[in-house]
Amino acid sequence: MKKIKRLTGLYMGILTLFLGSCASPHQWPVSDHFDGQKFFNPGRPMHKSFGSLLKWRMTSDRQFWPEYSLIPTYDRPPKRVEGNQLRVSWIGHATVLIQTQGLNILTDPVWAERASPVAWAGPRRVHPPGIAFKDLPPIDVVLVSHNHYDHLDLSTLARLWQHSRPRIIVPLGNEELLAGLDPPVVAEAYDWGEKVAMSDELAVHLDPMHHWSARGIFDRNKALWAAFTITTPGGNIYFVGDSGYGNGDYFRAAKDKYKQFRLAILPIGDYDPRWFMAYGHMAPEECLQAFEDLGRPVVLPIHYGTFPLADTGYNQPLVDLRRAMAGKEAAKERVISMSMGESRMIP
Repeated sequence: MKKIKRLTGLYMGILTLFLGSCASPHQWPVSDHFDGQKFFNPGRPMHKSFGSLLKWRMTSDRQFWPEYSLIPTYDRPPKRVEGNQLRVSWIGHATVLIQTQGLNILTDPVWAERASPVAWAGPRRVHPPGIAFKDLPPIDVVLVSHNHYDHLDLSTLARLWQHSRPRIIVPLGNEELLAGLDPPVVAEAYDWGEKVAMSDELAVHLDPMHHWSARGIFDRNKALWAAFTITTPGGNIYFVGDSGYGNGDYFRAAKDKYKQFRLAILPIGDYDPRWFMAYGHMAPEECLQAFEDLGRPVVLPIHYGTFPLADTGYNQPLVDLRRAMAGKEAAKERVISMSMGESRMIP
C-alpha cells in the first residue's frame, strides 16, 4: 500500500510539473541575484535537481494528515483598523490578513481547494480558510512572495481583483502570470531592495529570502522570490512566505537594515526530509534562530497544518516548535501560534 501511495505521489508530482506554466525570458540587468537568465541566492545556488525530486517521491515517508474538516471558529474582521493598532488574522498556510494604519493587507492569498495547477489533483487543503471570502473587508494591498502554487493562486487573485482592485505587489517576473488571466489582473513587479509607498504612513520593501521558484518543469528560477517588510509609524512587520534558513544572513541583514520589528511572520512547516527540504523550508528550531537574528520580535508561525506538501506530519511543526522552545523564556513569551480563524491584536 505504501509503495502504491509513493507511485501515485510520484505520478501526480510529475504531472503537476508538466502542467505548470512556463515563464518567458526577460532582459533584466544582471545583478548579484540574476545572471541574465535565472535568479539565484547569492553564494548559495539551488543544488537540488529533478533527480532529487524523483528520489524524494520514491522514498517518501509521509506522516499522518487528517481528512478534511471544518474549523471551530471563523474570523469576521472589522472593515478597518486605524492608527498604530495592529490586528492579524491567520487564514491558513501563508495567508494572513494584516490590518493597520487604515489599510488591509493580504499575504500569499489562497482560497483554492488545492495547491495545484488543476482543480482535480494535487495537495488538497484539510481545513477551509479561516475567513470566508465573503467576510473579507476591502483589500488594499496583496503581497505575493513567490510563484509556488501554495503561495500564488491565480483563481484567488482574480477574485480579489474583482472584489477590491487591490495593489498587488510581486517580485520580478510574476506579474506575467496575472497579466495572462482573462480579464487581466494588474500586478506591480519589483526587485530586491525596492520600496513601494502604500500611503503616507506605510511602505512595503522587498527583501531577499532563501528560496526558489517554479510552476512547471521548464521555468525554474525564471521569476524572483522575496520577503516583505512593511514599515509603519507603529513598528515594522516582516513577512516571509517561504524560506530556508541558509546561514541566517538574510535575517541578520534585515535586522541591520530596519533595526526593530514589531512582528515577524515566519514559516515553520514542510521541512521533511531535511536532505531535500532544508534548502527552501525552515524547521521550527531554525525559525527560533531567525527570531534571535531579528531581535526577538513577536513571531507568528505559518506554513503548516493546511496543505500536505512534504513528509512532515500535520501536527509535527507545533510539536517540534514546543520542543525547540524548551528553556527559552523569551521565545515562549513572544512566539504566538494561532489557530486558523483566530485573530490577535499585536502590542
